[in-house]
Amino acid sequence: METARIVNGPPSGFGRWLLGIGGALLLCGFASFPLAARADSIINSVHNLSADGPGTIKASAVTNACIFCHTVHHASGVTPLWNHSLSTYSNYVVYSSARLQTLKLTIPQPNGSSRLCLSCHDGTVALGSVSSGAPQIKMQGGVLNMPVGDPSNLGTDLSADHPISFVYDAALAASDSAAVNNPDNLNTKAVRMDSQHRLQCTSCHDPHNNQYGNFLVVSDTSTLCLVCHKPGNWGSSAHAISSTIVPLAITARIAATSKTHPAKARVSTIAAVGCENCHMNHKAGSKQHLLQSAAPEQNCLVCHNGVTAKKNIVSDFQKLSIHPITLNSQTHSPVEDPVNPQTRHVVCADCHDAHSATATTAVAPNAPGALAGVTGVAAAGGIIQPLHNEYELCFRCHADSLARGPATVSRQFVQTNTRLQFSAASQSFHPVVTIGKNQNSVPSLISPWTVNSQTYCTDCHNSDSGPNAGGSGANGPHGSIFSPILERNLAITDYQPESPAAYALCYKCHDRNKVLSSLSFRFHEKHVVEQKTACTTCHDSHGVATAPHLINFNTTYVTNSSLGMVRYTSTGLFKGNCTLSCHGKEHKNTAY
Repeated sequence: METARIVNGPPSGFGRWLLGIGGALLLCGFASFPLAARADSIINSVHNLSADGPGTIKASAVTNACIFCHTVHHASGVTPLWNHSLSTYSNYVVYSSARLQTLKLTIPQPNGSSRLCLSCHDGTVALGSVSSGAPQIKMQGGVLNMPVGDPSNLGTDLSADHPISFVYDAALAASDSAAVNNPDNLNTKAVRMDSQHRLQCTSCHDPHNNQYGNFLVVSDTSTLCLVCHKPGNWGSSAHAISSTIVPLAITARIAATSKTHPAKARVSTIAAVGCENCHMNHKAGSKQHLLQSAAPEQNCLVCHNGVTAKKNIVSDFQKLSIHPITLNSQTHSPVEDPVNPQTRHVVCADCHDAHSATATTAVAPNAPGALAGVTGVAAAGGIIQPLHNEYELCFRCHADSLARGPATVSRQFVQTNTRLQFSAASQSFHPVVTIGKNQNSVPSLISPWTVNSQTYCTDCHNSDSGPNAGGSGANGPHGSIFSPILERNLAITDYQPESPAAYALCYKCHDRNKVLSSLSFRFHEKHVVEQKTACTTCHDSHGVATAPHLINFNTTYVTNSSLGMVRYTSTGLFKGNCTLSCHGKEHKNTAY
């Protein structure tokens, strides 16, 4: 039994591995002596390629389990008493990412113990090819190399596999301290670098011990990831604590790309599966970030489809007006310029940090938990990480971005920078960044709205089927049947009959009867009902720097008067005059 103890040994590290080899060779050398191999030892794992091994790939006649990797005599000279022929392949495609490039870290060709692992796992060397002078060991079924398609055959393209053979030391950790732990102070000694501080296959896998499945050195993949990685506020995130059942699409993919411990049942909740819900350490669908799916959005929508997650975001992205998450999605990078990336795009990760997001609600303007950990742009224009207010996320793309696009409505005063539109320095604005200025001129507000209220961008830009719209769908500006991603309909062209449906967005906060009465502008009914003038023909919903009451005329319908100008002047509370031409009727200092 002492021999069996040495076989299993400590779970990783060359020194411990070599001690394990001594015991393993004793076990093999005295194979005729009856020994009870523990269930987690190499003898009862798929690494036992002997004819007595439990796996489907094994020798025809050889019963020595150790000889495939080790020999007491005539070893190749490679530690630890290495016997298997090494791969001569020298041009592996290795992992790369924009994040590593910013750290100036180039992943080298596999070296050290990883080369030993790849002598079988790259599929280029016969499994029975040994260097101790013995003839090549014949395998059952005519198998020669690791079969193509077998999850254990990593091939020579390692670009979709976790990087190996690079120096992971305190200096590297210090250069990326927000994302990785110092390897000198890891929370377990099971994960170790080699003698040259390099992360190798043996940092995560113990080839002699399969007690945790997949030869992992700790109990599960997520636990292993969190030894080195610091993914946001993962421990308190919605994903980390979710009791939702993992969809079959994910469990099937995990099973298809790994060899799990045959006696270990896979747990089935999002919380229990953890990192593997989205990431794969080997043969990932997306090379950068090692995500399960190659299409970034599919890593989210596989769950947020109304089946696994109750709210169906997939359906929102199929509507008329959407955030185009499939357009240029492959250009996204976690280290890109958050305001002006090289290629304009939007993906789920631009608005949500899956490692930090929570289900916490908030009150405007504070950001809800769904936006936790995300980068934003403050009202003053500076980048803020993490953001504090919801509007700071919207400002990333809809404020100072050079490619923010044209306005939906042609305006007298052209301004498409929402940060400037909502600025407290503007003469009028919807109260997104701060409470409004026109404290005495909005008698139409519907409770609970008051002149001291602040609003979210998503009070207007939201799903038409979400709870805020009276539906059962998901909140958020993912998509809507009303453009531009409006929660409710808003007619923006003239000559349409006025109705509660035509201006439903305005009437969400402003009492329709009061708007059409003479409480504020006494000609509202005349313009909107009789002349069929849209609300947006006179009002700019975001804000106007140089005019009160959100007055910013739609130049499609409002043109210069015979005086050569378009002008509105406020002359007091609920008083003003206009000089312009609209619907063929001229106004010259027409007062109300």
